[in-house]
Amino acid sequence: MDEMRKEVLYSRAEIQKKVKEIASRISHDYAGRELIIIGILKGAFIFMADLIRELSIPCMIDFVRAASYGAGQETSGKVVMTKDIETSIKGKDILIVEDIVDTGLTLAYLVGWLKERNPRSLKVCAFLDKRKRRKVDFEADYVGFTMDDGFVVGYGLDFNEQSRYLPEVYLVKK
Repeated sequence: MDEMRKEVLYSRAEIQKKVKEIASRISHDYAGRELIIIGILKGAFIFMADLIRELSIPCMIDFVRAASYGAGQETSGKVVMTKDIETSIKGKDILIVEDIVDTGLTLAYLVGWLKERNPRSLKVCAFLDKRKRRKVDFEADYVGFTMDDGFVVGYGLDFNEQSRYLPEVYLVKK
């Protein structure tokens, strides 16, 4: 990864501003309701932590682990669930937090999988929406940044488990 060239796509300041904006909308939309936020490991944990700290409403948290990527930049097309939630979501308001919507396969699968548990409502919040690579019709309810295409790392986004620690989002140049 270090040999690859990268340029800052979203700075720390831009990310902080966007996270505050999203948190404000979520706080408004769920005021007076019991919200359970479900983060998708591993990529969403940094965004989710920052988002929760900016909320003005209480929430519970849980995590799932779903993957459609092996080692590399291309999805396998098959979603594998490797960690289930530990909280009952029946009759509850659920917000899934994801780092990036790319093909839409993982989130479409996960939304269907969680809807089987009969939540009161279920919405999706994504830090980054990469629209050009969509393979299924999927739209997140809350979106931080939108981009057409390109491979990105940093702020939880990785390449082969590397570069999650970077505080900005970088576009990887070949």
